[in-house]
Amino acid sequence: MKKLFFIALVLLQQSCLYAQKKTGNSPGNFLRPEQWEVEPGKVEFTGSGDQSVMKITNAGTVARLKNIEFANGIIEYDVQLQEPGFASIYFRMQDMLETECFYLRGGRAGNPVAMDAIQYAPFLKGVNLWDLLPQYQAAAELYPDRPNHIKLVISGKKMLAYVNSSQWPALQIPLLEGNTIKGAIAFDGKVIISHLTIKPNETEGLSPEAGMDITNNDPRYLRSWKVSAPFEFPVGQELYSKLLPDSTVQWQPIHAERAGLVNLTRLLGGGNYLKRQAVWLKVVLQVKKEQTKKMDFGFSDEVWVYLNGKTIYTDKNLYPEAMRKVPDGRISVENAQFELPLKTGDNELLIGVANNFYGWGIIARLGSMDGVVIK
Repeated sequence: MKKLFFIALVLLQQSCLYAQKKTGNSPGNFLRPEQWEVEPGKVEFTGSGDQSVMKITNAGTVARLKNIEFANGIIEYDVQLQEPGFASIYFRMQDMLETECFYLRGGRAGNPVAMDAIQYAPFLKGVNLWDLLPQYQAAAELYPDRPNHIKLVISGKKMLAYVNSSQWPALQIPLLEGNTIKGAIAFDGKVIISHLTIKPNETEGLSPEAGMDITNNDPRYLRSWKVSAPFEFPVGQELYSKLLPDSTVQWQPIHAERAGLVNLTRLLGGGNYLKRQAVWLKVVLQVKKEQTKKMDFGFSDEVWVYLNGKTIYTDKNLYPEAMRKVPDGRISVENAQFELPLKTGDNELLIGVANNFYGWGIIARLGSMDGVVIK
């Protein structure tokens, strides 16, 4: 008799735990007003149960879910766009300085071939890296006048983003590039959120290991540099040869990340709209005989390239349409190409980089490494 009573008690406890888990994950249970940290008067909650909705009435208002520390799993929700702006979800969020971020560009709704309808872009030191990671944007069929169903599967270093489809992800992220591994979940944008479910640690078999970077197969990328300390550089000034670094400048090593990106934002943060800053990057190319090499060059935002003290190239990749480089103001080796006339022996390549708008960095790829040694 005691044994039967014990079995019944265990089954009852398991049933209760299952019911609690099911209730906690069901749509609507995460959309009660007491569960959210919001600015007064800028977020509205209506409905109940599965019909609960959260309406963010002001673009730029962040609604943060309380008492949830999310690392891996599935986040699923419906989002209805209220204007052609951005509709963002933050996850593994520490604050607005350090967080992962996935967002819809509402202005692309109704255009299923727009290449930047959706984007993944982490925040590092408060800077959104959208302009440094064009490979993490994609086309998607967004609805302008009805809810869009979003499903994010997050596992370790990887993420799959499904948009209005359960069959195939609209965006596949081989490496989540943020600095955080766990944190809060939050939304922003002028949107209506409904049917929010969170399933911690359910990853549908998605490997947590980072995917391959195929540019690692290409030896032409210049990956090891030295970087100076940043210095203030007011808008309107140029890095002319008289400002080349002298022997007093202190250097530290910096190495390229995926796709050959020398990511200055991760190391230094970013400038702001009123306070432009700059650094110098340096590498030495050694050749046994005089030769000319082509360089494919990506950059953000402004660059001055010197070889052995002589100007080789200078340009700007700024977001105003007239100043954008292909592709659409993002960093890419498509941005520019020029020649490096290398002399016999050591050749010092110096690149000044300035920034006051989102991410900054360079990508440098020689046409050939034949006869070139990096020092």
